[in-house]
Amino acid sequence: MTVKESNETKDHQVVADIEKSLRYISGIIKQKGREILNNYTITTPQFLALQWLLEHGDMTIGELSNKMFLACSTTTDLVDRMEKNNLVMRVKDPKDRRVVRIHLLEEGERIIEEVIKKRQDYLHEIMENFTNEEVINLEKNLKKLHQEMRVE
Repeated sequence: MTVKESNETKDHQVVADIEKSLRYISGIIKQKGREILNNYTITTPQFLALQWLLEHGDMTIGELSNKMFLACSTTTDLVDRMEKNNLVMRVKDPKDRRVVRIHLLEEGERIIEEVIKKRQDYLHEIMENFTNEEVINLEKNLKKLHQEMRVE
């Protein structure tokens, strides 16, 4: 085995280890998120929809469906339930009255902000044994990885 082949093998193993770690971390964060959501009257898909609306503003059912990788009919049902719980409301687009957008209401925003804060608090506790430098490097590297992966 040449030095180059040896380095490529190591690189592939490192990438495999990173993928595995990210998969495990993602699973743990999702599970913790579900535990936090158990204290609220929303489901995981509703949480995700509310997050999209908080981060990107009002959207049509079609736009929200695309962001969530759901069928429009599924998203419509989701929005119907959230509207009944006063988390969102449908509003006509002032520029084109035929277009209906989903608007995040105060209660929906409050729930999202509370849940995200609890998730951040959990992560903060987990990272207590990290140095400031480790935290900064982790954030910088995760941001870089995200930018390379971003599909918008």
